[in-house]
Amino acid sequence: MLFSPAGWEHGEIVMRISGILWEYIRPRKLGRMFGAETGFLLERNPDTVRGPDVAFVARENIPEQKPKEAFWPGAPDLAVEVLSPSDRIGEVNEKTRAWLDAGVQLLWVIDPEPRTVAVYRSAGDVKILTTSEVLDGEDVVRGFRCPVADIFPPQ
Repeated sequence: MLFSPAGWEHGEIVMRISGILWEYIRPRKLGRMFGAETGFLLERNPDTVRGPDVAFVARENIPEQKPKEAFWPGAPDLAVEVLSPSDRIGEVNEKTRAWLDAGVQLLWVIDPEPRTVAVYRSAGDVKILTTSEVLDGEDVVRGFRCPVADIFPPQ
């Protein structure tokens, strides 16, 4: 199956949040970050592989032996999804459920149109942050804080 590339705004937001996270995570050696091309094996029989726009696996959850499979075994600790105009609500809800059911501890769904970030800890624990608020890594990316406005390109 072929997918069309994402639009420029999607790509810029992915790079902005990736860069902000990378600059926080890397010097503190908190774990590993992965880009959108990375598949995470969430289930077996049938295999379910998903690739978030940005992912983070905490150092304490990285296996001692380097995974031999092509896909990372299991869910990341943090998954970040950036919505595209073509995303349908049903597909977004399905992806959200899949990430949370697979064990993602923290999920950020970034919506460029209203410039918001939905922060999920579980299906029933979600809060919507606006550009006047601060995104927090909570206990997943400890100490990370970023103004939501910094994630979006200037208007």
